[in-house]
Amino acid sequence: MMKMYDSERNIYVRSLRPDDAPALTELRLKNREHLQPFEPLRDPDFFTLETQTRLLEKGANDEINDLAYTFGVFTADDQRLVGRLALTNVVRGPGQYADLGYFIDPDFGGKGYTTAAVRMIAKYAFTELRLHRIQAGAMPRNIASQRVLEKAGFIAEGISRKLVQINGKWEDHRMYALLAEDLDLDSQRARVKGWAGPSPSSSNRT
Repeated sequence: MMKMYDSERNIYVRSLRPDDAPALTELRLKNREHLQPFEPLRDPDFFTLETQTRLLEKGANDEINDLAYTFGVFTADDQRLVGRLALTNVVRGPGQYADLGYFIDPDFGGKGYTTAAVRMIAKYAFTELRLHRIQAGAMPRNIASQRVLEKAGFIAEGISRKLVQINGKWEDHRMYALLAEDLDLDSQRARVKGWAGPSPSSSNRT
């Protein structure tokens, strides 16, 4: 399984698999209250090991079928899962784009982890998945999320009115996008140790 490393922050990103369900369930439960203002309402069983296992099984199948890709952010020292990212709604043909979503455990906020992870996923999307565009939305009041996108090079394109039902209410989102031509991929790869392929300490994709 290929890992993408950021040696400066000592983190890595890799695809999530069904055997990551216990760690993801723990992360979801720990951050349930913190994330609720920024997410759709969840049924109580969403936060169970059974549901998270099922969702990761679906995610693995979606990856095989080039529909969506789900990733975890891990600390390199202790292999701890501290965040989740996903590329969803993958469109091929003349579109070649996907939607990006993400969250990080607030205990690990302020360290640049989310921005670094978004950058790694963007490079993966453009070089490995051959997408042309990644788009993401943030509620106008979610300043932290907007800063992540801006630091990662995303460009604000405007407001989509009442785009998603968040915490039981239809919310406007400021839309951001990053295009393949927005990045100097050769120089960006050089900044992320291990980007060009698996690290010597990681195994190949299985």
